[in-house]
Amino acid sequence: MKSNLRRLILAALFLALGIVLPTLTGQIKEIGDSLLPMHFPVMLCGLLCGAPYGLTVGLCMPFVRALTFGMPPLYPNAVWIALELATYGLVIGFLYARSKKKTLPRLYLCLVCSMILGRIVWGISKAILLGANGRVFTVNAFIVGGVLDALPGIILQLVLIPLMMKILQKMQKAPSATKKV
Repeated sequence: MKSNLRRLILAALFLALGIVLPTLTGQIKEIGDSLLPMHFPVMLCGLLCGAPYGLTVGLCMPFVRALTFGMPPLYPNAVWIALELATYGLVIGFLYARSKKKTLPRLYLCLVCSMILGRIVWGISKAILLGANGRVFTVNAFIVGGVLDALPGIILQLVLIPLMMKILQKMQKAPSATKKV
């Protein structure tokens, strides 16, 4: 019971972080597209709370932001972002939970797999939604938007998420200061 409540509270915290973090980029789309501020809380949620929570937070976050701040635009942007983020949370949570050892190489494998699958889902959903509106999303646009423009955020994810997990793991293993001897 305590474990489920803890995960629920953490998931709510990650949802709140994902709603607030993009305001640090000044709501400027190009900066947000480069730094990917909503990705961090979703990936951490998947890692710490599990796949169902990561999926749910990733799916809800863009819609809550769209309704609260008007960014991203509700349709079609929030839809493809929600599918992308949900994929990140689901995949990283699923793979990491099944890792027998929670080592740094395993974490990187889970992180990279979720990043690749999330980008694929983003590209497919964006192509479908733009195609439904008579617009085309080319492979070149996928490479530029999904990889090149996002490179600063991708690098930050590869550096900061393992660092945050390492810090959290050390904090969990450290003896509590309030613990009686």
